[in-house]
Amino acid sequence: MSDLKSRLIETAHRLGFDACRIAPALPAPHAHRFREWLAAGSHGDMTWFERNVDRRLDPRVVVPGAQAIIVLALNYWQGSPRPEPDYRVARYAWNDDYHDLITRKLKAFHAELAPLGGEHRYYVDTGPVLERDFASEAGLGWNGKSTMQIHRRLGTWFLLAEIITTLPLAPDLPEPNRCGSCTRCITACPTGAITAPQRMDAQRCLSYYSIEHKGPIPESFRRALADRIYGCDDCLDACPWNRFAQTTREATFHARSSIFQHTLRDFLSLTDTDFRQLFAKSPIKRIKRPAFLRNVCVALGNTGTPADLPALHIAAADPHPLISELAAWAIREIQSRHPA
Repeated sequence: MSDLKSRLIETAHRLGFDACRIAPALPAPHAHRFREWLAAGSHGDMTWFERNVDRRLDPRVVVPGAQAIIVLALNYWQGSPRPEPDYRVARYAWNDDYHDLITRKLKAFHAELAPLGGEHRYYVDTGPVLERDFASEAGLGWNGKSTMQIHRRLGTWFLLAEIITTLPLAPDLPEPNRCGSCTRCITACPTGAITAPQRMDAQRCLSYYSIEHKGPIPESFRRALADRIYGCDDCLDACPWNRFAQTTREATFHARSSIFQHTLRDFLSLTDTDFRQLFAKSPIKRIKRPAFLRNVCVALGNTGTPADLPALHIAAADPHPLISELAAWAIREIQSRHPA
């Protein structure tokens, strides 16, 4: 089995993954914390977390007879400098959707497992798997105080994927938690969403409000959003382990010029068709035009000038209330900063 494990690691690196470790297919060690998080309502309106809880906590429910979890990491650090338009987008969304990229790699990995017999099921942030728990158990880094996974070589800039398998693979040893007394991620959070070490309240998180939340962004969080229009990287940026990060080998993670050549004001003129074309294959596409323009309006309310008002007045007449409400708010904010 040690030869098989070596082959799997070689396969992972050949397919472009940056790390491959093995966790035992046992119940998630922090299942109680997940249940507490749900009970407190910290997941907001991400109701899918409430479904299939037993499957999420025990991989053997997902794959009967499972013995191991192959945990994979893919580096997406694009290096510096970052694009410099008048807005910010979370790094993972600078180009194509990572789900598509990693799924292709997992399908290829699965095909190489098939001749070995057994049953295998893969996920990339798409199924009932507490992936960070199993990554920690596999020794693929540790769960930081921000709840983000940290790797000694990749820092915080990597994505996780898993293959649950009935193959009897020997597990790797867990990595010790190396955060020590550092609290930079907690201090960096603009809204105090990290309520305690390894405690995240999604209902205070800017990534949640700009991506997962479907309604208007509450007024109490609009100014904190600043110039962000999709996600927030502040807790990741703050981690000192990122000093070891290396630039990704995957070209699809580098900034797509067709997106970053736009200004905030430009986005307001996008029709539904324009939006789908501009963000084709991008993770931004899945939040759809109304939520995206909601975010753009909030960013303009925080950073815009009188030159942005004509475009905002047009947006304020948009038939979708999510756009019109936030455009009207942005107009009031700009006018309060720049009284006539």
